[in-house]
Amino acid sequence: MLGARRRWLGPLVRDVLAAYREPPHDASRELTTVISGSDAFRAAVDRADARGAPLQVTHHLVAQSRGREAPAPAPLLDTVSGLARLLDLSVGDLDWFADTKHWNRRAPAGALQHYRYEWRLRPGRTPRLLEIPGSRLRATQRKLLVGVLGFIPTHDAAHGFVPGRSAVTGASRHTGKNVVISADLTSFFARVSGARVYGTLRRAGIPETVAYTITGLCTTAAPPRVIAAMPPGGNLDERFALRKALAATHLPQGAPSSPMLANLAIRRLDARLEGWSSAAGAVYTRYADDLAFSGGGALARRADAFVRGVDRIVTSEGHTLNSHKTRVRGASLKQTVTGVVVNKHTNMSRRDIDELKAILHNCVVNGPDSQNQGAHPDFRSHLLGRLSWLEAVNPARGQKLRVEFGRIHW
Repeated sequence: MLGARRRWLGPLVRDVLAAYREPPHDASRELTTVISGSDAFRAAVDRADARGAPLQVTHHLVAQSRGREAPAPAPLLDTVSGLARLLDLSVGDLDWFADTKHWNRRAPAGALQHYRYEWRLRPGRTPRLLEIPGSRLRATQRKLLVGVLGFIPTHDAAHGFVPGRSAVTGASRHTGKNVVISADLTSFFARVSGARVYGTLRRAGIPETVAYTITGLCTTAAPPRVIAAMPPGGNLDERFALRKALAATHLPQGAPSSPMLANLAIRRLDARLEGWSSAAGAVYTRYADDLAFSGGGALARRADAFVRGVDRIVTSEGHTLNSHKTRVRGASLKQTVTGVVVNKHTNMSRRDIDELKAILHNCVVNGPDSQNQGAHPDFRSHLLGRLSWLEAVNPARGQKLRVEFGRIHW
């Protein structure tokens, strides 16, 4: 590419070979950074500047060797245009929605904004910001989830937003244990940065320019006016940390692509926590921002030290544990994981089961209208939802109450 053989070309080539074990055929921006950082190349550019004669670039057409098989067709996601075709967008629309220059963050409120913002108050806690994408962007993110992100494997410990796994499958791994430890990550989605999302996509083998565009499609930075409108709640440190996270590119809570990307982006955290748990003879699962650990007597005896180790790992990965929601429960207490009781087997709490049983019985005796205390517009579907949850966590008990449900006259 640079014509005559120069003395600095050898050192430059060695620098590039040291940085890459495989040819960087899909990382032009990254390769540019590596070359620009080479001492040999920088010295050559300085000498050319001093002479007033810039380095000349020579373009060579590389012919394919005879007898060699033709290269396979490029995958659909090898280029940004391929990504646009997958998402049924023009390249211009794709660039607009990706917003890699963050124009939306500086634009005034109006129809051109990609997101709608809603603050949610939480008594005694830091408020939560919902960042809800517009209909076209939301549809695009859902296509990405189905057509791209869903094919990237998640860590085995992740049970939230993963096909074939659920809160029940995660909780079932903690049944019958001497101790159950539950913890919670604060500002889970906001703490997953755009840089981490980009790195996750690159490690999954997605080409550089495509990964950069997908990161733009699935992350956002909250406008200053939205951050300034944060309602009261939480301590000063928590509020400052949330403001800082929201001002940078992050996963929006409200986008359909965010849960899966969060699972993928914290895969290293899952791996480290699983290793820490295995060393202590414990089991680890995660459902979104809810962490759960369980084990036998050895874990019960050193539970406090174990939690401190979890805190160190979580902090080193850029997240924070919510100290107010860390719980250590022995076998003599009600042990719950993501709302599921796990003392002997997965179950609903006795109070919730008794309440549902009483409602169903009264519906049979007095009619369903007498029991619709919450004024649900579709009370039958409401009861079916509660009954289905019981059947998921305790099939035997759920089938008994299903018979009682069948006796109701609607």
